[in-house]
Amino acid sequence: MNLTLLWIILCICAYLIGSIPFGYIIGMIFHHQDIRKGGSGNIGATNALRLYGALSGIAVLILDFLKGFIVAWLLYKVVPDKFGYLIGDKPLNAFIFNLPALMVILGHMYSVFLGFKGGKGVSTALGVFIYIATIPMLLSLVVFLIVVAITRYVSLGSIVTAFSFFIIDFLWNILVIKDYTFPWFQLTVVLLIIYKHYPNILRLLEHQETKISFKKGQ
Repeated sequence: MNLTLLWIILCICAYLIGSIPFGYIIGMIFHHQDIRKGGSGNIGATNALRLYGALSGIAVLILDFLKGFIVAWLLYKVVPDKFGYLIGDKPLNAFIFNLPALMVILGHMYSVFLGFKGGKGVSTALGVFIYIATIPMLLSLVVFLIVVAITRYVSLGSIVTAFSFFIIDFLWNILVIKDYTFPWFQLTVVLLIIYKHYPNILRLLEHQETKISFKKGQ
């Protein structure tokens, strides 16, 4: 099979994996409710936590995380061994090589199963970057925990963490790995996450954003 076609198929498969709306599925199966019709209307872990309690929220978080992690693992472990880093005779640049990882995140954000609507991509992106940029991502998670602990705004924590991750990862690559390639893939994902948080940004500015809280009794 032509390697270019194979790469396209790989990207499509990654997108379909990302499109699996676990928040919607868990809401319908276990709570008989469309998660999009309650709370913030988002299909992600934060809204599941708000509507259904800790168990369902954690389940959605883990499953959305695994979508990104599994695709990143396959991309970096299986693909190079089986197909190499080439399409034809040309080496793949970092952005092209990471396209399947980008597609799994886009799948979560714009799920084909939900009319090309979806979540904000944070958990799935976390799964991708915890594998391909482990230390910068872990350091960024510390930022997330601090911001959320102080403000109780998950959206603000996600936005600040996205910025922090890009800066930390960029400096880590230059100072530690000695890789001076500009991280276009990371920047693209960060900008997408911030774009998806645009309604949250408006609510934060208007002091109308909902703070994180647990649903009692679950």
